[in-house]
Amino acid sequence: MNINDIPATPLAALRKGGVIPAHPLALDASRKLDERHQRALSRYYLDAGAIGMAVGVHTTQFEIRDHGLLEPVLSLAAEEAARHASQPFMVAGAIGRTEQAVREAELARAKGYHAVLLGLAAMRDASEDELVTHCRAVAEVMPVIGFYLQTAVGGQPLRYEFWRRFAEIENVVAIKMAPFNRYRTLDVVRAVIDAGAEDRITLYTGNDDHIVADLMTKFTFKRDGKPVSVRIKGGLLGHWAVWTRRAVELLADIHERADERSTAEWLELDARTTDANGVLFDVRNDFAGCIAAIHEVLRRQGLLQGIWCLNPDETMGPGQEKELARVMRDYPELNDDAFVRENLDRWLA
Repeated sequence: MNINDIPATPLAALRKGGVIPAHPLALDASRKLDERHQRALSRYYLDAGAIGMAVGVHTTQFEIRDHGLLEPVLSLAAEEAARHASQPFMVAGAIGRTEQAVREAELARAKGYHAVLLGLAAMRDASEDELVTHCRAVAEVMPVIGFYLQTAVGGQPLRYEFWRRFAEIENVVAIKMAPFNRYRTLDVVRAVIDAGAEDRITLYTGNDDHIVADLMTKFTFKRDGKPVSVRIKGGLLGHWAVWTRRAVELLADIHERADERSTAEWLELDARTTDANGVLFDVRNDFAGCIAAIHEVLRRQGLLQGIWCLNPDETMGPGQEKELARVMRDYPELNDDAFVRENLDRWLA
C-alpha cells in the first residue's frame, strides 16, 4: 500500500491539515477494555470535527500490546471511522524493532488504516543507517508518518541528516514533530524542504508545549538559492484527546481567520494553552501523570468511567488534581463541556 492508495477524501484532509487526537484507552474498574466508552470516545472525536484518529500510540498506552489489546482497540476505532460520514484519516501506532513494527503495520493495513505513526524508541541503540533501513522496511508495507518523540518520554535526538534521508522515502506521507525543542523542530522542517518533499510530506505538530505558535508560524529556508516556505498544517496530539471541539475551532481560526486577532493575542493564547498542557501532562512530575490527567478530564465529562491505566502505578501526580482544577477554572474558554453534554447520551448508546 502506498500513498496513492489512500482514498482521496482522507488524504486531502490530512494535507489540508486538521485535528488528529491521540486516542486514549477506556478501561473499567477491573482494568479490562470498556468497549462502550472506547466507542464513545471515537464518536466524540469524529463528531467534534477531528479529521482522523491516532490509535495504538502513547496516549492509548503502549502496554496494550502486552495485554492482547492492540487488535481489538484498532478494530473498534476502525469500525467507528467506517460508520462516520467524514471518511476520517486513520493512523495506527507501530513500535518496536523492525520485525514487530512491520507486523504492526501489516495489522493496521488489514484493519483499513491509512498510515502508521512510526515510533523509534526501541531503536535507540541503532545507527543512522540502521534507522533508515528500519523506516524503509515499514514504508514498504504502508504509508508512514515520522515521529520525533521528546527524550523525556523515551525518544532520542535525531540529527538533521537522519530527517533528510527519512524525507526521501517515497512512502512517507507526514511527520509529527514532538521533540519539545525548537532547534530539533527546525531540523525536521529544513530537512523536508531540502529533500524537496514539502508537497508530499505534511507537517503536524506534536509539540504540546508550543501548539498555537507552531501552527501560526511560516517556516522559510532556501533551496538552490530560492526561498521555500512551509506551514505546520495540523496537530497529532495527546493534548487534543481532550477539549477536542475547541481544538477544531482553534485550528479553523488559524486557517481561516488568523487576521482577526493580533500577534500579541495569538501569543497570549499560546501561553494559556501551554499552561494548561503543562498541567495535563504533569510536567512538574516529569510527565508521570500525563495519561491519567487526560483520563480525568474525560471522566469528568462522562466519556470515561475512571482514570484507570493498565499499569496500576500509573496515576495522577502529586498536586496535579489541584492544578487541573486551576486551569479548568481560569481557562473555561479552552473546554468543550457543553458540546459533550449535548451529545454524550448518543455517543454512549
